[in-house]
Amino acid sequence: MRFAAEGARVLLAVVLGAVTALVELVLLLVALPFLRGGRAESAAGRLAALEVRRLGLEAELDAPAVPGGAPAVRYLAARVPVGVLGGVVVLLLAVGAGTGVRLAAVWAAGETFDGMAPTAPIVAYIAVAGLVLLFLVLSGIAGVHVLERGLARRMLRRDRAEELERRIAELSESRAGIVAAVDSERRRIERDLHDGLQQRLVALSMLIGRARRGHPELMDQAHLEARRAVAELREVAWRVYPSGLDALGLGEALAGVAERSAVPVTVACELAERPPSAVETAAYFVVCEAVTNANKHAGAGLVEVGVRREGPVLMVRVRDDGAGGASLSGGGLSGLRRRVAALDGAFEVDSPAGGPTVVRAELPCG
Repeated sequence: MRFAAEGARVLLAVVLGAVTALVELVLLLVALPFLRGGRAESAAGRLAALEVRRLGLEAELDAPAVPGGAPAVRYLAARVPVGVLGGVVVLLLAVGAGTGVRLAAVWAAGETFDGMAPTAPIVAYIAVAGLVLLFLVLSGIAGVHVLERGLARRMLRRDRAEELERRIAELSESRAGIVAAVDSERRRIERDLHDGLQQRLVALSMLIGRARRGHPELMDQAHLEARRAVAELREVAWRVYPSGLDALGLGEALAGVAERSAVPVTVACELAERPPSAVETAAYFVVCEAVTNANKHAGAGLVEVGVRREGPVLMVRVRDDGAGGASLSGGGLSGLRRRVAALDGAFEVDSPAGGPTVVRAELPCG
């Protein structure tokens, strides 16, 4: 059954290849004098990407990134004869099948076919010849399909040097983003310490000084300020790095985020085993920043956090029912995007005006 399904898929690919070969031939003949313009080259790139998908090579050759312009034109010019050849082979298959059906129908009616009666030697000869021809035609279809895939790999695969240059550029950008994210995080920590904890400790020092000068009733207020300072110091320390993450794991750490949130937070952490430390930390900070934004800016009434593993990828999703309007240009979210990009992950924010806001991160665990 599987072999038949694969054969049908190959046959369909060759048939479609014959049709697209005619379209590409028209493009090359009509647009060839105008290839220096951008439209024809862009159309050639789109057709080349379509051929890559038809041949099932979209993952191997990255169909959206198939080169356009002259490389695509050369590929189309090379594959047009192959596509036409595939159409001829399929036509032979159709003619042979039609002839066989017509022959069987005539003999079943008790008539002769082209003067041939259905005697045993004639039937055996026709059957053997038909099976041999069917084998040759099917081999031709498979051969055309293999030839087309090889042609696409040879002519549309990105140049190794170009691929390395692109990767180096991505790594350079990622490295610059990491440095910027670290600097931004340091500035935020300094601001939190200066504007929050430092001011609270100064106030505590003044209260204790006044109490020492004969106002013992201020000791209760000083004690309260001390407790607030300790709580704020703990909060700043957790924003720098959540120490409980190493000991308790991601699920418990996110439960702590939910407990500290002023907005109700539901957490669904479905992990059979712990992901790598760097991935776990990035997932934690994605949830923390999204919950913080929901508390401070969105006016949300409920935040839903979902973390699960899909194959080699850790999926993180945070949804709040607030006012929306969050932007990746913001300092917190842009820093998260750079952090996720440093792990070769994907990060996106969907936050239309009026809400809801959905933050998604895909973190490779390999």
